[in-house]
Amino acid sequence: MATTLEPVGYWFTTGSPGPARPPAAGATGEGAVDVAIVGGGFTGLWTAIALADSDPGLRVVILEQAVVGFGASGRNGGFCAASLTHGLANGLLHFPDEIDVLEAEGRRNLAELVAFVRREGIDAELEETGSIDVATEPWQAEDLEAWLPVARSHGADVELLDRTAIRSTVRSPRFLAALRFGAAHNVMVNPAKLAWGLAAAAERRGVRIHERSRVTRLERRAGGVRVHVEGAARIDAGRVVVATSAYSGWLRRLSPLFVPVYDYALVSEPLTAEQRAAIGWAGREGMSDSGFQFHYFRLTADDRILWGGYDAVYHPGNRVVPAHDERQATFERLEGHFRETFPQLGPIGFPFRWGGAIDTSTRFCVTVGETMGGRVVYALGYTGLGVGASRWAGGIVRDLLLRPDSDLLRLRFVRSSPFPIPPEPLRTPTVELMRREIARADANEGRRSLFLRTLDAIGIGFDS
Repeated sequence: MATTLEPVGYWFTTGSPGPARPPAAGATGEGAVDVAIVGGGFTGLWTAIALADSDPGLRVVILEQAVVGFGASGRNGGFCAASLTHGLANGLLHFPDEIDVLEAEGRRNLAELVAFVRREGIDAELEETGSIDVATEPWQAEDLEAWLPVARSHGADVELLDRTAIRSTVRSPRFLAALRFGAAHNVMVNPAKLAWGLAAAAERRGVRIHERSRVTRLERRAGGVRVHVEGAARIDAGRVVVATSAYSGWLRRLSPLFVPVYDYALVSEPLTAEQRAAIGWAGREGMSDSGFQFHYFRLTADDRILWGGYDAVYHPGNRVVPAHDERQATFERLEGHFRETFPQLGPIGFPFRWGGAIDTSTRFCVTVGETMGGRVVYALGYTGLGVGASRWAGGIVRDLLLRPDSDLLRLRFVRSSPFPIPPEPLRTPTVELMRREIARADANEGRRSLFLRTLDAIGIGFDS
Protein backbone atom coordinates (compact mmCIF):
# COMPACT_ATOMS: atom_id res chain seq x y z
CA MET A 1 0.00 0.00 0.00
CA ALA A 2 1.43 3.41 -0.95
CA THR A 3 2.54 5.77 1.79
CA THR A 4 0.23 8.64 2.76
CA LEU A 5 2.86 10.83 4.40
CA GLU A 6 2.06 14.54 4.06
CA PRO A 7 4.34 17.59 4.40
CA VAL A 8 4.15 19.60 7.62
CA GLY A 9 5.18 23.04 8.86
CA TYR A 10 5.12 26.66 7.82
CA TRP A 11 7.39 26.42 4.78
CA PHE A 12 5.00 24.18 2.88
CA THR A 13 2.30 26.88 3.07
CA THR A 14 4.43 29.55 1.36
CA GLY A 15 4.07 28.48 -2.27
CA SER A 16 3.27 25.73 -4.69
CA PRO A 17 5.48 22.69 -5.33
CA GLY A 18 4.15 22.48 -8.88
CA PRO A 19 2.40 19.51 -10.48
CA ALA A 20 2.44 16.23 -8.59
CA ARG A 21 4.96 13.72 -9.88
CA PRO A 22 3.69 10.21 -10.64
CA PRO A 23 4.73 7.30 -8.44
CA ALA A 24 7.06 4.67 -9.81
CA ALA A 25 4.36 2.03 -9.51
CA GLY A 26 2.74 1.78 -12.91
CA ALA A 27 4.92 4.57 -14.32
CA THR A 28 8.29 2.91 -14.88
CA GLY A 29 7.80 -0.79 -14.21
CA GLU A 30 11.06 -2.58 -14.95
CA GLY A 31 12.81 0.58 -16.09
CA ALA A 32 16.58 0.48 -16.33
CA VAL A 33 18.63 3.50 -15.24
CA ASP A 34 22.27 4.34 -14.67
CA VAL A 35 21.73 5.83 -11.21
CA ALA A 36 18.72 5.50 -8.91
CA ILE A 37 18.65 8.01 -6.05
CA VAL A 38 16.57 7.12 -3.02
CA GLY A 39 15.29 10.32 -1.39
CA GLY A 40 13.99 13.58 -2.83
CA GLY A 41 15.53 15.94 -0.31
CA PHE A 42 18.56 18.19 -0.66
CA THR A 43 21.14 15.39 -0.83
CA GLY A 44 19.26 13.52 -3.54
CA LEU A 45 18.43 16.63 -5.56
CA TRP A 46 21.95 18.12 -5.45
CA THR A 47 23.44 14.73 -6.33
CA ALA A 48 21.13 14.38 -9.32
CA ILE A 49 22.04 17.87 -10.56
CA ALA A 50 25.77 17.21 -10.13
CA LEU A 51 25.50 13.93 -12.04
CA ALA A 52 23.45 15.43 -14.86
CA ASP A 53 25.76 18.43 -15.23
CA SER A 54 28.80 16.17 -15.33
CA ASP A 55 27.32 13.64 -17.77
CA PRO A 56 24.10 14.81 -19.48
CA GLY A 57 23.65 11.36 -21.01
CA LEU A 58 23.19 9.60 -17.67
CA ARG A 59 19.78 8.12 -16.96
CA VAL A 60 19.02 9.30 -13.41
CA VAL A 61 15.84 8.73 -11.41
CA ILE A 62 14.88 9.99 -7.93
CA LEU A 63 12.50 7.91 -5.82
CA GLU A 64 10.85 9.82 -2.95
CA GLN A 65 8.63 8.11 -0.40
CA ALA A 66 6.38 11.15 0.06
CA VAL A 67 6.92 14.43 -1.83
CA VAL A 68 10.02 16.47 -2.69
CA GLY A 69 11.43 18.11 0.44
CA PHE A 70 9.20 16.11 2.79
CA GLY A 71 11.83 15.30 5.43
CA ALA A 72 14.43 17.48 7.11
CA SER A 73 14.99 19.36 3.85
CA GLY A 74 11.60 21.07 4.09
CA ARG A 75 11.30 21.33 7.88
CA ASN A 76 14.49 23.06 8.98
CA GLY A 77 15.01 26.67 9.99
CA GLY A 78 16.32 27.73 6.60
CA PHE A 79 19.88 28.46 7.78
CA CYS A 80 22.22 27.67 4.91
CA ALA A 81 25.70 27.58 6.42
CA ALA A 82 29.10 27.37 4.81
CA SER A 83 30.46 24.97 7.40
CA LEU A 84 30.85 21.36 6.34
CA THR A 85 31.94 20.27 9.81
CA HIS A 86 29.06 21.58 11.94
CA GLY A 87 31.08 24.60 12.94
CA LEU A 88 34.75 25.41 13.24
CA ALA A 89 35.09 24.08 16.80
CA ASN A 90 33.75 20.66 15.83
CA GLY A 91 35.94 20.65 12.75
CA LEU A 92 39.03 21.39 14.82
CA LEU A 93 38.11 18.58 17.20
CA HIS A 94 37.76 15.94 14.48
CA PHE A 95 39.80 17.17 11.49
CA PRO A 96 42.50 19.60 12.71
CA ASP A 97 44.85 18.57 9.91
CA GLU A 98 42.31 19.38 7.20
CA ILE A 99 40.31 22.19 8.76
CA ASP A 100 41.58 25.04 6.60
CA VAL A 101 40.86 23.05 3.44
CA LEU A 102 37.40 22.17 4.72
CA GLU A 103 36.65 25.77 5.71
CA ALA A 104 37.68 26.99 2.27
CA GLU A 105 35.66 24.25 0.60
CA GLY A 106 32.63 25.22 2.68
CA ARG A 107 32.85 28.90 1.71
CA ARG A 108 33.35 27.96 -1.95
CA ASN A 109 30.37 25.63 -1.81
CA LEU A 110 28.10 28.28 -0.29
CA ALA A 111 29.13 30.89 -2.87
CA GLU A 112 28.43 28.42 -5.67
CA LEU A 113 25.08 27.48 -4.12
CA VAL A 114 24.03 31.15 -4.03
CA ALA A 115 25.17 31.64 -7.63
CA PHE A 116 23.26 28.52 -8.74
CA VAL A 117 20.03 29.68 -7.10
CA ARG A 118 20.35 33.10 -8.75
CA ARG A 119 21.28 31.66 -12.15
CA GLU A 120 18.47 29.12 -12.19
CA GLY A 121 15.92 31.70 -11.09
CA ILE A 122 14.89 29.70 -8.02
CA ASP A 123 12.56 31.71 -5.78
CA ALA A 124 14.03 30.44 -2.52
CA GLU A 125 13.67 33.77 -0.63
CA LEU A 126 17.45 33.77 -0.40
CA GLU A 127 18.89 36.51 1.83
CA GLU A 128 22.65 37.03 2.21
CA THR A 129 22.38 38.20 5.80
CA GLY A 130 25.17 36.49 7.69
CA SER A 131 24.53 35.22 11.20
CA ILE A 132 24.89 36.12 14.87
CA ASP A 133 25.88 33.80 17.71
CA VAL A 134 24.66 35.41 20.92
CA ALA A 135 25.60 34.86 24.57
CA THR A 136 22.83 34.74 27.16
CA GLU A 137 25.05 33.79 30.11
CA PRO A 138 28.31 35.39 31.31
CA TRP A 139 30.33 32.21 30.67
CA GLN A 140 29.07 32.18 27.07
CA ALA A 141 30.17 35.80 26.59
CA GLU A 142 33.66 34.90 27.82
CA ASP A 143 33.77 31.93 25.46
CA LEU A 144 32.75 34.07 22.47
CA GLU A 145 35.45 36.64 23.19
CA ALA A 146 38.06 33.89 23.51
CA TRP A 147 36.87 32.30 20.27
CA LEU A 148 37.17 35.46 18.16
CA PRO A 149 40.91 35.21 17.36
CA VAL A 150 40.60 31.47 16.68
CA ALA A 151 37.82 32.04 14.16
CA ARG A 152 39.73 34.85 12.47
CA SER A 153 42.87 32.74 12.25
CA HIS A 154 40.91 30.28 10.10
CA GLY A 155 39.57 32.88 7.70
CA ALA A 156 36.30 33.88 9.34
CA ASP A 157 34.74 37.26 8.58
CA VAL A 158 33.61 37.93 12.15
CA GLU A 159 33.30 40.74 14.67
CA LEU A 160 32.62 40.81 18.40
CA LEU A 161 29.59 42.74 19.65
CA ASP A 162 29.57 43.77 23.30
CA ARG A 163 26.40 44.07 25.37
CA THR A 164 25.58 47.54 24.13
CA ALA A 165 26.25 46.67 20.50
CA ILE A 166 24.21 43.47 20.41
CA ARG A 167 21.25 45.05 22.22
CA SER A 168 21.23 47.93 19.78
CA THR A 169 21.30 45.40 16.92
CA VAL A 170 18.64 42.98 18.20
CA ARG A 171 16.82 44.09 21.34
CA SER A 172 16.55 41.48 24.06
CA PRO A 173 17.21 41.77 27.81
CA ARG A 174 18.92 38.37 27.65
CA PHE A 175 21.68 39.23 25.19
CA LEU A 176 25.12 39.88 26.73
CA ALA A 177 27.53 39.65 23.78
CA ALA A 178 27.69 38.17 20.29
CA LEU A 179 29.82 37.19 17.34
CA ARG A 180 28.52 38.44 13.99
CA PHE A 181 29.60 36.51 10.88
CA GLY A 182 29.40 37.80 7.32
CA ALA A 183 27.32 36.42 4.48
CA ALA A 184 30.19 34.22 3.30
CA HIS A 185 29.36 32.02 6.30
CA ASN A 186 25.57 31.88 6.32
CA VAL A 187 22.59 32.82 4.17
CA MET A 188 18.87 32.40 4.80
CA VAL A 189 16.54 30.44 2.52
CA ASN A 190 13.01 29.12 2.40
CA PRO A 191 13.94 25.42 2.41
CA ALA A 192 10.73 24.13 0.85
CA LYS A 193 10.98 26.59 -2.04
CA LEU A 194 14.64 25.68 -2.45
CA ALA A 195 13.76 21.99 -2.66
CA TRP A 196 10.99 22.66 -5.20
CA GLY A 197 13.34 24.80 -7.26
CA LEU A 198 16.08 22.17 -7.20
CA ALA A 199 13.60 19.52 -8.30
CA ALA A 200 12.58 21.64 -11.28
CA ALA A 201 16.24 22.28 -12.10
CA ALA A 202 16.95 18.55 -11.99
CA GLU A 203 14.02 17.81 -14.27
CA ARG A 204 15.21 20.41 -16.76
CA ARG A 205 18.39 18.34 -16.93
CA GLY A 206 16.48 15.17 -17.76
CA VAL A 207 16.25 13.67 -14.26
CA ARG A 208 13.04 11.73 -13.57
CA ILE A 209 11.43 12.21 -10.16
CA HIS A 210 8.81 9.84 -8.76
CA GLU A 211 6.96 10.81 -5.59
CA ARG A 212 4.90 8.47 -3.39
CA SER A 213 7.49 5.80 -4.23
CA ARG A 214 8.86 4.27 -1.05
CA VAL A 215 11.86 2.02 -1.58
CA THR A 216 11.57 -1.13 0.51
CA ARG A 217 14.82 -2.93 -0.24
CA LEU A 218 17.82 -3.18 -2.52
CA GLU A 219 18.79 -6.43 -4.20
CA ARG A 220 22.32 -6.91 -5.43
CA ARG A 221 22.40 -8.27 -8.95
CA ALA A 222 25.04 -8.94 -11.57
CA GLY A 223 26.16 -5.59 -12.92
CA GLY A 224 24.01 -3.50 -10.63
CA VAL A 225 21.20 -3.25 -8.09
CA ARG A 226 17.49 -3.95 -8.30
CA VAL A 227 15.49 -1.34 -6.40
CA HIS A 228 12.20 -2.60 -5.00
CA VAL A 229 9.52 0.05 -4.59
CA GLU A 230 6.42 -0.37 -2.44
CA GLY A 231 3.82 -1.87 -4.74
CA ALA A 232 4.83 -3.52 -7.98
CA ALA A 233 7.63 -1.32 -9.29
CA ARG A 234 11.17 -2.62 -9.61
CA ILE A 235 13.93 -0.53 -11.12
CA ASP A 236 17.25 -1.94 -12.25
CA ALA A 237 20.11 0.50 -11.72
CA GLY A 238 23.81 0.40 -12.33
CA ARG A 239 24.43 2.28 -9.09
CA VAL A 240 22.21 3.48 -6.23
CA VAL A 241 22.57 6.57 -4.06
CA VAL A 242 20.92 6.45 -0.63
CA ALA A 243 19.96 10.00 0.31
CA THR A 244 17.33 9.39 2.99
CA SER A 245 19.22 10.87 5.97
CA ALA A 246 17.22 10.36 9.20
CA TYR A 247 14.84 8.08 7.31
CA SER A 248 17.62 5.61 6.47
CA GLY A 249 16.58 2.92 8.94
CA TRP A 250 15.12 0.94 6.03
CA LEU A 251 18.71 0.06 5.05
CA ARG A 252 19.83 -1.63 8.25
CA ARG A 253 23.53 -1.61 7.43
CA LEU A 254 23.51 2.20 7.84
CA SER A 255 22.02 2.15 11.35
CA PRO A 256 25.38 2.30 13.20
CA LEU A 257 26.19 5.59 11.45
CA PHE A 258 23.35 7.77 12.73
CA VAL A 259 20.65 8.40 15.29
CA PRO A 260 17.37 10.05 14.22
CA VAL A 261 16.82 12.87 16.72
CA TYR A 262 13.71 15.03 16.64
CA ASP A 263 14.03 18.80 16.51
CA TYR A 264 11.08 21.20 16.87
CA ALA A 265 10.24 24.71 15.72
CA LEU A 266 7.59 27.42 16.03
CA VAL A 267 6.69 30.21 13.62
CA SER A 268 4.90 33.29 14.92
CA GLU A 269 2.20 35.45 13.48
CA PRO A 270 3.53 38.20 11.19
CA LEU A 271 5.03 41.06 13.19
CA THR A 272 3.36 44.43 13.03
CA ALA A 273 5.41 47.51 12.16
CA GLU A 274 5.46 48.41 15.86
CA GLN A 275 6.70 44.96 16.85
CA ARG A 276 9.43 45.07 14.20
CA ALA A 277 10.57 48.42 15.56
CA ALA A 278 10.54 47.04 19.11
CA ILE A 279 13.07 44.31 18.36
CA GLY A 280 15.31 46.04 15.80
CA TRP A 281 17.00 43.26 13.83
CA ALA A 282 17.39 45.46 10.76
CA GLY A 283 20.08 43.17 9.33
CA ARG A 284 17.75 40.15 9.43
CA GLU A 285 20.65 37.89 10.41
CA GLY A 286 20.09 34.27 11.30
CA MET A 287 20.68 33.89 15.02
CA SER A 288 21.44 31.23 17.60
CA ASP A 289 22.38 31.32 21.25
CA SER A 290 25.53 29.77 22.62
CA GLY A 291 24.40 27.06 25.01
CA PHE A 292 25.07 23.39 24.31
CA GLN A 293 21.27 23.12 24.18
CA PHE A 294 20.72 26.07 21.87
CA HIS A 295 17.92 27.92 20.13
CA TYR A 296 18.05 29.10 16.52
CA PHE A 297 15.85 31.95 15.31
CA ARG A 298 15.32 34.10 12.25
CA LEU A 299 12.90 36.34 10.40
CA THR A 300 10.93 34.89 7.51
CA ALA A 301 10.25 36.79 4.28
CA ASP A 302 6.85 37.89 5.61
CA ASP A 303 8.31 39.07 8.95
CA ARG A 304 7.38 36.17 11.17
CA ILE A 305 9.89 34.84 13.70
CA LEU A 306 10.94 31.21 13.42
CA TRP A 307 12.13 29.90 16.79
CA GLY A 308 13.41 26.35 17.21
CA GLY A 309 15.92 23.99 18.73
CA TYR A 310 16.86 23.29 22.37
CA ASP A 311 15.23 19.89 22.82
CA ALA A 312 16.69 16.92 20.95
CA VAL A 313 14.41 13.93 21.35
CA TYR A 314 15.29 10.35 20.48
CA HIS A 315 12.58 7.72 20.29
CA PRO A 316 13.65 4.15 21.11
CA GLY A 317 14.22 1.84 18.21
CA ASN A 318 15.22 4.63 15.80
CA ARG A 319 11.51 5.30 15.26
CA VAL A 320 10.68 8.03 12.73
CA VAL A 321 6.91 8.28 12.38
CA PRO A 322 4.41 11.12 11.77
CA ALA A 323 3.14 10.90 15.36
CA HIS A 324 6.46 12.31 16.57
CA ASP A 325 6.09 15.50 14.52
CA GLU A 326 4.06 16.97 17.40
CA ARG A 327 5.38 17.29 20.96
CA GLN A 328 3.36 19.61 23.15
CA ALA A 329 5.87 19.70 26.03
CA THR A 330 8.59 20.94 23.68
CA PHE A 331 6.30 23.46 22.00
CA GLU A 332 5.41 24.93 25.41
CA ARG A 333 9.06 25.02 26.46
CA LEU A 334 10.10 26.78 23.26
CA GLU A 335 7.30 29.31 23.58
CA GLY A 336 8.31 30.09 27.16
CA HIS A 337 11.94 30.63 26.14
CA PHE A 338 10.83 32.88 23.28
CA ARG A 339 8.76 35.11 25.58
CA GLU A 340 11.72 35.46 27.96
CA THR A 341 13.89 36.53 25.04
CA PHE A 342 11.47 39.01 23.44
CA PRO A 343 9.08 40.13 26.20
CA GLN A 344 8.29 43.32 24.28
CA LEU A 345 6.34 41.30 21.72
CA GLY A 346 3.66 40.45 24.28
CA PRO A 347 1.20 37.60 23.64
CA ILE A 348 2.11 37.06 20.01
CA GLY A 349 0.73 33.76 18.73
CA PHE A 350 2.40 30.79 17.06
CA PRO A 351 0.08 29.31 14.44
CA PHE A 352 2.77 26.95 13.11
CA ARG A 353 4.39 24.26 15.26
CA TRP A 354 6.13 21.18 13.93
CA GLY A 355 8.95 18.75 14.36
CA GLY A 356 11.09 16.45 12.29
CA ALA A 357 13.96 14.03 12.52
CA ILE A 358 17.56 14.96 11.80
CA ASP A 359 20.34 12.44 11.22
CA THR A 360 22.84 12.84 14.05
CA SER A 361 26.22 11.17 13.84
CA THR A 362 28.87 10.91 16.54
CA ARG A 363 31.03 13.49 14.79
CA PHE A 364 28.07 15.81 13.95
CA CYS A 365 28.81 16.10 10.23
CA VAL A 366 28.16 14.25 7.03
CA THR A 367 29.75 10.93 6.24
CA VAL A 368 29.93 9.58 2.70
CA GLY A 369 30.60 5.95 1.94
CA GLU A 370 29.93 2.87 -0.14
CA THR A 371 28.30 -0.48 0.54
CA MET A 372 27.13 -3.56 -1.38
CA GLY A 373 30.49 -3.87 -3.10
CA GLY A 374 30.53 -0.22 -4.16
CA ARG A 375 27.22 -0.45 -5.99
CA VAL A 376 25.50 1.70 -3.33
CA VAL A 377 26.77 5.11 -2.21
CA TYR A 378 25.33 7.04 0.74
CA ALA A 379 25.62 10.42 2.42
CA LEU A 380 24.10 11.11 5.84
CA GLY A 381 24.80 12.38 9.37
CA TYR A 382 24.49 16.15 8.82
CA THR A 383 23.16 16.72 12.38
CA GLY A 384 20.93 19.59 11.37
CA LEU A 385 23.43 21.56 9.29
CA GLY A 386 22.82 19.96 5.93
CA VAL A 387 21.11 22.69 3.90
CA GLY A 388 24.43 23.87 2.49
CA ALA A 389 26.60 20.82 3.20
CA SER A 390 24.24 18.58 1.22
CA ARG A 391 25.30 20.32 -2.00
CA TRP A 392 28.96 19.59 -1.26
CA ALA A 393 28.13 16.00 -0.31
CA GLY A 394 26.23 15.60 -3.58
CA GLY A 395 29.41 16.60 -5.38
CA ILE A 396 31.41 14.03 -3.43
CA VAL A 397 28.88 11.33 -4.30
CA ARG A 398 29.18 12.39 -7.94
CA ASP A 399 32.96 12.09 -7.68
CA LEU A 400 32.70 8.58 -6.23
CA LEU A 401 30.53 7.56 -9.17
CA LEU A 402 32.18 9.47 -12.02
CA ARG A 403 35.47 11.03 -10.91
CA PRO A 404 37.43 8.54 -8.80
CA ASP A 405 40.63 10.60 -9.27
CA SER A 406 39.13 13.68 -7.55
CA ASP A 407 41.49 15.19 -4.98
CA LEU A 408 38.57 15.67 -2.57
CA LEU A 409 38.15 11.90 -2.29
CA ARG A 410 41.57 11.74 -0.63
CA LEU A 411 40.46 13.86 2.33
CA ARG A 412 40.25 12.00 5.63
CA PHE A 413 36.96 13.84 6.10
CA VAL A 414 35.66 11.85 3.13
CA ARG A 415 37.49 8.57 3.64
CA SER A 416 36.78 8.08 7.35
CA SER A 417 33.58 7.12 9.15
CA PRO A 418 32.20 8.30 12.50
CA PHE A 419 32.49 6.19 15.62
CA PRO A 420 29.59 3.69 15.40
CA ILE A 421 26.55 4.13 17.61
CA PRO A 422 25.65 1.01 19.62
CA PRO A 423 22.45 -0.83 18.72
CA GLU A 424 19.45 -1.23 20.98
CA PRO A 425 19.02 -1.94 23.81
CA LEU A 426 22.15 0.12 24.55
CA ARG A 427 21.31 2.96 22.15
CA THR A 428 18.44 4.52 24.12
CA PRO A 429 20.19 4.77 27.53
CA THR A 430 23.40 5.96 25.85
CA VAL A 431 21.65 8.80 24.04
CA GLU A 432 19.67 9.76 27.14
CA LEU A 433 22.83 9.83 29.27
CA MET A 434 24.49 12.14 26.75
CA ARG A 435 21.47 14.46 26.79
CA ARG A 436 21.47 14.66 30.59
CA GLU A 437 25.19 15.39 30.68
CA ILE A 438 24.80 18.16 28.08
CA ALA A 439 22.05 19.76 30.21
CA ARG A 440 24.34 19.52 33.24
CA ALA A 441 27.12 21.28 31.34
CA ASP A 442 24.81 24.17 30.46
CA ALA A 443 23.76 24.47 34.12
CA ASN A 444 27.41 24.30 35.24
CA GLU A 445 28.70 27.33 33.28
CA GLY A 446 29.73 25.23 30.30
CA ARG A 447 32.00 22.88 32.23
CA ARG A 448 31.76 19.46 30.62
CA SER A 449 31.82 16.40 32.85
CA LEU A 450 34.50 13.74 32.75
CA PHE A 451 32.05 11.60 30.79
CA LEU A 452 31.66 14.24 28.06
CA ARG A 453 35.37 15.04 28.00
CA THR A 454 36.12 11.36 27.51
CA LEU A 455 33.68 11.18 24.62
CA ASP A 456 35.28 14.28 23.08
CA ALA A 457 38.68 12.65 23.35
CA ILE A 458 37.63 9.55 21.43
CA GLY A 459 35.65 11.44 18.81
CA ILE A 460 32.07 11.12 20.06
CA GLY A 461 29.76 13.95 20.98
CA PHE A 462 26.19 15.06 21.33
CA ASP A 463 24.29 18.33 21.57
CA SER A 464 20.93 19.69 20.46
